[in-house]
Amino acid sequence: MAPEQRGGIIQSAVTGQPRVGRNPDGQAKPFEITKRQVFEAYKRVKANRGGAGVDRQSLKEFDENLGGNRYKLWNRMASGSYHPPPVRRVEIPKGNGAVRALGIPTVSDRIAQMVVKEAIEPDMDRIFHPDSYGYRPGKSAHHALSKARKRCWRRPWVLDMDIKAFFDTIEHDLLMKAVSKHVKVKWQLLYIERWLKVPVKHPDGRLEARERGTPQGGVISPLLANLFLHYAFDVWMKKHWPGTEFERYADDIICHCNSEKQAGRLRQELTERFDSCGLALHPDKTKIVYCKSSYFKQTYAEISFDFLGFTFRPRSTRSFRGNWMVGFTPAISRKSAKRIRESINEWELPRKQALCLKDLSEVVRSRVQGWINYYGKFGIGELRRVLFHLDEHIIRWAQRKYKRLHRRARAVKWLRLVRKTCPDQFAHWRLYSRLVG
Repeated sequence: MAPEQRGGIIQSAVTGQPRVGRNPDGQAKPFEITKRQVFEAYKRVKANRGGAGVDRQSLKEFDENLGGNRYKLWNRMASGSYHPPPVRRVEIPKGNGAVRALGIPTVSDRIAQMVVKEAIEPDMDRIFHPDSYGYRPGKSAHHALSKARKRCWRRPWVLDMDIKAFFDTIEHDLLMKAVSKHVKVKWQLLYIERWLKVPVKHPDGRLEARERGTPQGGVISPLLANLFLHYAFDVWMKKHWPGTEFERYADDIICHCNSEKQAGRLRQELTERFDSCGLALHPDKTKIVYCKSSYFKQTYAEISFDFLGFTFRPRSTRSFRGNWMVGFTPAISRKSAKRIRESINEWELPRKQALCLKDLSEVVRSRVQGWINYYGKFGIGELRRVLFHLDEHIIRWAQRKYKRLHRRARAVKWLRLVRKTCPDQFAHWRLYSRLVG
């Protein structure tokens, strides 16, 4: 053995640093991260799109020197010298007037996070509870909503929970304890810990150190959040409330109970449980709800709750036998409907008089189809009423564009004719021929 090789082994034993080995790409690196892993992670990040981080580098700008940028990232990650830059703070308005703070990593950092996420997610996902639906392969919000809908017909009481500032309050020590239980590769642990400690850069340039939380907006954050609640909630429920069904989508949680008393006791015990994990239930947004229907006819103050953009409440619906009855079913929530109307207003369609009707439909097609794909799954009649707002804008566009349609009555008649003869012109026009969901 050459002297320098023996010296390297001795130094590794003395310092405890990772032993330098031969990377699968043929280059000596401390950590076995391949260029292929970085390339696959890049493709996933590009497909997900997303904004620029603190360096203001967009995906398009990253692609201008794609080979060099990918190589530099791989080289740093494989050598252990990669340190993530601060995340850029972005505030998104919420329906109640408050804001949701997001932490946007740089493009390179999103790729680095994707490398780790792709490496640890398959094994980690296997241990998750079947009723955990958020940010998991093969599971979706629709799966959680469908399950909640069925269970609300079987059990009359629901505990609707809201964890206060969940992503911002996760305790790092507890999270790393859970991570270390399932992640054994040193470089994966190293980078996860670095991402948890990375500071936040505010719009005014101020850097804020973080001792708790994981940035909402990071690639790996949803997986880490799921792992934290897996032990803080899912495992605890299985042990202490084994007969109680629930649906959890990240930190949105619905529990189904047989009685108000049982729901109240569960709320008290979960308040104590979350407190021991450094979390807190929102006192105003956490509530007990009665699933009133033709089967459950008790009087109660709270008979509705919101879950994943839908409102569950008593509605007229048809039974399997075709009879009308009152069912406790979901449909698009008021907050979601308001956001859709606000988006339609922002398009300012009546001002786009230079466009023909076909071009106008292309401007809005992808967004409208996305709303239909998501909110049209349940209570499509409610969504149809929301999208009437788009027709109002089309009518106003026609009144401005064509002199003969200046009067509203004529524009409305014109719209009905076009909608009948060209039902596929706008994605939402196909809903008018469907039965109410």
